[in-house]
Amino acid sequence: MDHRTSGPLARDAMAYVLAGGRGSRLKELTDRRAKPAVYFGGKSRIIDFALSNAINSGIRRIGVATQYKAHSLIRHLQRGWNFLRPERNESFDILPASQRVSETQWYEGTADAVYQNSDIIESYGPEYMVILAGDHVYKMDYEVMLQRHVDSGADVTVGCLEVPRMEATGFGVMHVDETDRIVDFIEKPADPPGIPGNEANALASMGIYVFHTRALMEFLREDAETPGSSRDFGKDIIPRIVKGGKAVAHRFSESCVRSETETQSYWRDVGTIDAYWEASVDLTDVTPELDLYDHSWPIWTYAEISPPAKFVHDENGRRGSAVSSLVAGDCIISGSSLTRCLVSAGVRAHSYSTLERAVVLPRCTISRKARLKNVVIDRGVVIPEGLVVGEDPELDAARFRRSDRGVCLITQPMIDRLDA
Repeated sequence: MDHRTSGPLARDAMAYVLAGGRGSRLKELTDRRAKPAVYFGGKSRIIDFALSNAINSGIRRIGVATQYKAHSLIRHLQRGWNFLRPERNESFDILPASQRVSETQWYEGTADAVYQNSDIIESYGPEYMVILAGDHVYKMDYEVMLQRHVDSGADVTVGCLEVPRMEATGFGVMHVDETDRIVDFIEKPADPPGIPGNEANALASMGIYVFHTRALMEFLREDAETPGSSRDFGKDIIPRIVKGGKAVAHRFSESCVRSETETQSYWRDVGTIDAYWEASVDLTDVTPELDLYDHSWPIWTYAEISPPAKFVHDENGRRGSAVSSLVAGDCIISGSSLTRCLVSAGVRAHSYSTLERAVVLPRCTISRKARLKNVVIDRGVVIPEGLVVGEDPELDAARFRRSDRGVCLITQPMIDRLDA
């Protein structure tokens, strides 16, 4: 086994991002785009966090496997991530499910999404593979995890979150010994095992894995030849290594990147409307748990060339204003009042309208006298004049997608049905 420590291990690694999932719990927000392509933070997409972590960690070879409704995602990747150059030994490959292994087979699981592109991976000759989920929001230095993998001599190193034990029932949970070697892997257990010495918490899988490339390819070939396998890392590959090899847990707290203002490790699966809305509105806090203004660990994305945001009109009831809000470029807040809102590029908010705790995706129009509270508005929606959302729960539920916590998702087809 290679134990080189002369330079960053990331230089010899390839990041492989699994970005094919729909994210069905986001309901109509993923009707037209995969979950990794969902907008987040006013400028970014969810996938930008995993990709930025890779770049900031020093990884210069990246592959992204896409499948479900991938056009929006692929277009974003082509526009925003085309700066990696082959002549500098860098690469960026978009790998749609393209029936490369057989004419009938799409990606059958997360492991299969890597296996079907094994020839492309092997052509680059990376020493290590960092397998990433493309649908979580967090900042992490993968170099630290790579070093842990090499130092431990593991067959696989699994990124893990420490979570309260009974909150781990929806995750794959690692049962570890005192050295953090994984002795059992349990998918969504009813009674999760605690951490030795810290029984109140459990180690939940983040869907991040580090392998030596040669070993990974062997595991994938074995799995492909195993009848009945679901071709999945969490369900098949990792449990098999736990039983017959050496699997080690790496705790997120050891490699989480935090700025001076971030007091806790931040990781979010924004996979439900409530979680997405809450994480978005949280960014409007005076000192948010996630610092998007940390220049030492930038979140790269496709940066549109756009004019600055503009606020116009200054009279009672018709004042262009935003309090505790994030407003992206090319927005015109024209006599509209915003409070704790996250407003993406190109939004037009017209006179006498009010928005409170609203997450507005790009290119929306808020017509006059609309009153919107606790909403997520999909890209390109035109809110009609005088529409009121967030004041009558029964009426909201009849017209829009209303969550358990009272957040309304508004899409253009829902608006169109109002006039039908």
